[in-house]
Amino acid sequence: MNDNNSGESVSHRPQSTRKDKSFLEQVLFLLSIGLGVGAVPIAPGTVGSLLGPFLVWGLQSISESPLFMIGAGVVMILIGLPICAAGIRHYGFKDPKHVVFDEIAAFPFVFAFVPLNWKTAVLGFVMFRAFDIVKPWPIGVFERLPGEWGVMLDDIVAGIIAGILLTLCWNASGPLAFLH
Repeated sequence: MNDNNSGESVSHRPQSTRKDKSFLEQVLFLLSIGLGVGAVPIAPGTVGSLLGPFLVWGLQSISESPLFMIGAGVVMILIGLPICAAGIRHYGFKDPKHVVFDEIAAFPFVFAFVPLNWKTAVLGFVMFRAFDIVKPWPIGVFERLPGEWGVMLDDIVAGIIAGILLTLCWNASGPLAFLH
């Protein structure tokens, strides 16, 4: 069964039993799988990414300031590193597909300069997933970083690139004005 991005065959079995884990480790693991959303058997990264626009909706209800959104994204990176590390420890390999916190954490960067509405949510989501799946340069470079750094930063870079393109579309006139 192919469970990771390297093509290696791995088991869904965790490295340690539940009794071996502290309460904090269990909480971090639960967050790593998006409170269980990442545990779906088909396309967990895409399903987990669906939580991203909801995160943005909550953040933008506080402030639509680009500085606030970028700051929220930085906070997501800082808390995401230990969260994704817990998912890596649980599954026993670098980038388990069920660890989706990294996908969710990228969304403040996707929408840093664009307000969330149903049109921008769809376009931003599709752009992010396309970059996250295809991993063109420089995203693939970041994916090769060790451990949780690679897990988090490839998605953050995909989110930044998707955010730049979404912002260009938002600011465009003509056929793209439909986004407003």
